[in-house]
Amino acid sequence: MNLVSTATAAPNAQHHVSVNRPNPVSVGTIVWLASELMFFAGLFAMYFTIRATIPAEEWSEGTGHLNLTFALINTCVLVASSVTCQMGVWAAERFQPRRSGSLLAFTKWGMNEWMTLTYLMGAFFVAGQVYEYAELVEHGLTISSSPYGSVFYLATGFHGLHVVGGLIAFLFLLGRSFTAKKFGHHEATTAIVVSYYWHFVDVVWIALFGVIYFLM
Repeated sequence: MNLVSTATAAPNAQHHVSVNRPNPVSVGTIVWLASELMFFAGLFAMYFTIRATIPAEEWSEGTGHLNLTFALINTCVLVASSVTCQMGVWAAERFQPRRSGSLLAFTKWGMNEWMTLTYLMGAFFVAGQVYEYAELVEHGLTISSSPYGSVFYLATGFHGLHVVGGLIAFLFLLGRSFTAKKFGHHEATTAIVVSYYWHFVDVVWIALFGVIYFLM
């Protein structure tokens, strides 16, 4: 009798066993971002090494051209875009690609509206960085004018390229959402991994902003 009970219980026990494997796309994105983190760590090392080797007067001459107020506004826009991006992710996890109410009713927005707003904020940041470059060049600070100019443009320029890459990813995400016959797990996963990248770009910029504009 015990043998029968055990045999009967075994299939039932196996029936309730489940294995939750991590999403390979998310894991791959995180691993890739870890390698990107090493790249930016190299840029930070370059920045501090050059800062330690050139005279303080020459370094101060370069930092004197920076517009802290403008850079702070631009930074706030980029940081706020992480919030809108996460709102888009939550909408994607609800499988809500489009708004369910008025355009002014933010609580009813879907993923497309939130990600479009995030894209516009990211584009504003890039445009602001281009404007800042133009102002600095006009004041004589170029990539070849001084060691400070070299590290400033390399560090902020490579980050700017990563922001542009994020904007392209948003276009891909939105295009996939609009062309999908049914918004499902694949589209939601795309939104999640794009948000990983965007949050990473934002965190790196906060570190760069603190080092370049405050530590100087």
